Amino acid sequence: MITAYIGLGSNLDHPRQQVLRAMDELDCLPESWLGEISSLYASPPMGPQDQPDYVNAVAQLHTGLSPLELLDALQAIETAHGRVREERWGARTLDLDLLLYGDEIIDQERLVVPHPGMAQRRFVLRPLAEIDGELRVPTLGRVQDLLEACPQQTVRRIQ
Repeated sequence: MITAYIGLGSNLDHPRQQVLRAMDELDCLPESWLGEISSLYASPPMGPQDQPDYVNAVAQLHTGLSPLELLDALQAIETAHGRVREERWGARTLDLDLLLYGDEIIDQERLVVPHPGMAQRRFVLRPLAEIDGELRVPTLGRVQDLLEACPQQTVRRIQ
């Protein structure tokens, strides 16, 4: 079993419910079970500002799925939630990002882990630190140190 960390985000169609429902669906993936989950956080969008704020969270998932099997399962959940990939950083019903997959470093066409840019995203680091601030991100360091060095961004706990 591998411990993976999944970033969840939504800003359309009842975002809080989208994220909570997705957590339940992660717990139902084959060969997988949900571990720790963070609180929910609200943050402004990274991309175009003419969209609603996001609801974000991080979930720890223990899984026997391979990285690409897990990616496919995450994308299937996104699709079931009505995710449409039209605009980069655009509004979305659900975004599920594979942030970490054990201590593996993966650089493939379809998947890069650790997730690129996570060290600059407070809306990822803050919930991840809530789960385990001592967690080490391969090539980047301890989550709590990354959070302290992360540019200030508005992220507020809502749960």
